[in-house]
Amino acid sequence: MSYSFLAVSGSLRGASVNGEVLKAINELSADDVTITQFMGIGLLPHFNPDHEANQPASVIEWRSALQEAQAVIICSPEYAHGVPGVLKNALDWVVGTGEFMFKPVALVNASPNSAFIVPQLSETLTVMMGNVHAVTLSMIGKKRDELSMRLDDTVSTELRAVLTNLIAAVDAARAVADSRA
Repeated sequence: MSYSFLAVSGSLRGASVNGEVLKAINELSADDVTITQFMGIGLLPHFNPDHEANQPASVIEWRSALQEAQAVIICSPEYAHGVPGVLKNALDWVVGTGEFMFKPVALVNASPNSAFIVPQLSETLTVMMGNVHAVTLSMIGKKRDELSMRLDDTVSTELRAVLTNLIAAVDAARAVADSRA
């Protein structure tokens, strides 16, 4: 059995810790797990329902990537006690189209000092009927690059648990779908 996950960073920064977390998760994944990082949230136009009829190519690409993935991993910074605008905008584009319905979503918090990002994203994704799993990494006093995260026993165990939980959630969803067939 194989698994297809979509990874999304809520940061546009090239050297983002959140991007490094997603790279580490990808490197720690088993051979039967394919993780594709979606790099286009910064290309999405401001959400405007008037553009639903003539969706920009970037919106079509975003929706397609979500539809093709069996699960989504989101790692995002917290800006001013909230969700970064670029990530919220990306989510707004799919509120009414169902890409997150019953889909397992891992929210990975790379900063234990961030108290608001996980509850806010959990609320938004739950309204969108996503199956949310959240974890805050033990990163205080740790190096924040991909290799260091993979080599740190505590952090790598937490990242592997994210993958294990997503695989279990996808398997559970497959079992339900098979029972209905």
